[in-house]
Formats: sequence, structure tokens, C-alpha cells
Amino acid sequence: MWHEPRSGLFITHPNWPISNSTFLQFIVAFLSAHSSQPNAAATADEKPPTIFTVQTNMGKKRKASEPLAVPKKDDAAPERPVRTLLGWKDKNEVNNDDVVEVKDNGSSPIFRNKEKVLVTCSRRIIYRYRHLMLNLVSLLPHCKKDNKVESKETKGATLNELVELQNCSSCLFFECRKAKDLYLWMSKCPNGPSVKFLVSAVHTMEELKLTGNHLKGSRPLLTFSTNFEKDAYWKLLKEMLLQIFETPKDHRKAKPFHDHVFVFSIVDDHIWFRNYQISVPHNESDKLPRGGLDKMTLIEVGPRFCLNPIKIFGGSFGGPTLYENPFYVSPNQIRALQKKKKAGAFAKKVKAKTRRKLHEMSNPLEPDEFADMWKD
Repeated sequence: MWHEPRSGLFITHPNWPISNSTFLQFIVAFLSAHSSQPNAAATADEKPPTIFTVQTNMGKKRKASEPLAVPKKDDAAPERPVRTLLGWKDKNEVNNDDVVEVKDNGSSPIFRNKEKVLVTCSRRIIYRYRHLMLNLVSLLPHCKKDNKVESKETKGATLNELVELQNCSSCLFFECRKAKDLYLWMSKCPNGPSVKFLVSAVHTMEELKLTGNHLKGSRPLLTFSTNFEKDAYWKLLKEMLLQIFETPKDHRKAKPFHDHVFVFSIVDDHIWFRNYQISVPHNESDKLPRGGLDKMTLIEVGPRFCLNPIKIFGGSFGGPTLYENPFYVSPNQIRALQKKKKAGAFAKKVKAKTRRKLHEMSNPLEPDEFADMWKD
């Protein structure tokens, strides 16, 4: 409300005291209203100028005055480049790379190996076989190690689920039975095929103590004997071994060197595995020219093991049987034959005693005439 007494201008506000900003707005509004009327003495019919009302709540915290909306500048940080297998690239370069000519069959001509192998074992595995598994883990930089899995009939579904969770495409499962026998499942997940091996002649790196040594994480050369080309199932095994044991190019854990070689050879229908270091002289005088293989030598590193194929399945950890080894004899049958041999030795002793008694009864001794000579 406002008054114009005789002595001068008198201004009051219903909710006094008010803040400085509110008071300043009140004064500006009042002056602007009076400056628009030249005659200060208004008639009774004329209504006084309307002054805006300011609502203030006494006893409550006053709200801070809202700051003026300032238009934001376009100072956004540049987008992070996309990371690819070949390094960091800008989006424009990635989009240009993605535009690749597609063949008639609809497949891209660029192939990138993204193989990942899950390595795990069953419970109650003995230390010797566990050390073998750890040796393979150290040799394969593209593998992932997982917890132990219970060896049951449902292990196939469990392993397929673990492979999917770990984002892998293959699996090596070491299954130990009776704390004596080691079986190796080699599977391509989730659609197969899969192979079951009996592992024998196991020798770990710690046990062999060989002089060979190579860089950890380096890419190996894989060599196969010519026997892998004679039958279809050997070709299938060769392809599976090649995909699982080959380290992908430009893998983040792999090193771009080839300083060791994996050797797979077939002897007596068994696959024998060896790992050799490629030794090259490092002296400046003995520096090898290109193609000078006569001075290169191979030094065994380890481990050693032998794989006896049992069955090849069409699916992952099961499915239709594609091949069954007709020459395979289970370790249980071998142990049973050994026990029979030991039991046969005792039976031979019993039979010998029986024959001796029958021989004595059929051939009695003649009476001795001097037998009663000293009785008296």
C-alpha cells in the first residue's frame, strides 16, 4: 500500500521487513508507476497505480534468487576414439574400414581370429595332473582358467554355460577318475564337435627340468606329422588342435615373436605332444642370414603327454558318435587283467600241491625192509 501525506511520500509494505532485492524491485515498480502520471494529485475517481505484491513467508528460509539462464557453450570434450584389434582409430577411419566389399556369398573377406579357450578341471584331481593343466595355461595366452567342475552326467551343460559366460569358443576339460586316470575333453562350444582322450605318459615342466626356455606369451609354430592326412577323423583332430593351440594374431596378451614350436606326431595311433624352443645364436659374428636354418637348434622345454582318442562326438560334450576307436582298452580292463594274472599265480601254486598229492597216492613207495631194524 502507498500513501501521499502532506509532508511527503510514505511507502509501506504489508510483510515488512523484506529483503534488499525485493525492496529494490518494489521501489523501481513504484517509481515507474508514478512517472507515467504527470499530475500527482489524482482525483477520487482515479484508482491508485497497482503495485505488485511480493509474497514472503515469515519464519521460513527464503529461497535464493534464481540465477539467469546462461546459454551453454558447445565445449563438449571430443569423443574417445574406438579401440580395435589393430589399435585406437577415429570414428571416421572405423566407418571407412567397415565399408568393405562383400563377396557374393555374403561373407566379409577379412577374417580375425578371436579364439578363446576355457581351461578347467574336475574336483579331486591329483597334483600331477593339475600341474600339467597349469603348464598348458602358461603356454596358451588366449586361454581363461576357471574353477573346478564336478564330474557328473550333467557336466556338459555346466561347461557349456561356463564357456558362454566367459565368452569363449573352445574348452579343455581335464577329468580325473579314481585318482589314477586322466581324461581330456576337447570341445568346440556350443555346437561341437568334441573329442574325448585318455591322457598317458604325463611329464610336467617341473618334473623334467629341461634346459629349454622361451618367452612367455609368444606365439608358437604348430607342426603336424604326415599321418594326420591319411584318414578323415585324423584331419578333424588336426583342425581342432590347430584352432585351440594356435595363438590368435594381435591378441592383447600375446607377444609378436615365434620362438618355440608345438609338435604333434602320431605313433601307434596315439598323439604325442612335445614343446621345443627355437635356439638361435645371438653373437654379432654368428648372426644368421635369412634362411640360415643349419645353425638353428631345438631345445625341449616341456611338458610331455600322450593322447589316445576314444570317441568323437557331433555335439559339445556329447551328441551322436562320429568315430569310436576300435583299439581302445580302458584302464579298468587293464587293471582287471593284471589282477587276474596275480590271482592266477596263487591258483597255480594250489594246483601244483594238488597234483603232487595225487602223484604220491598213485605212486606209493615200496616198504623198506630196514625200517623196523632199530625199534627194538
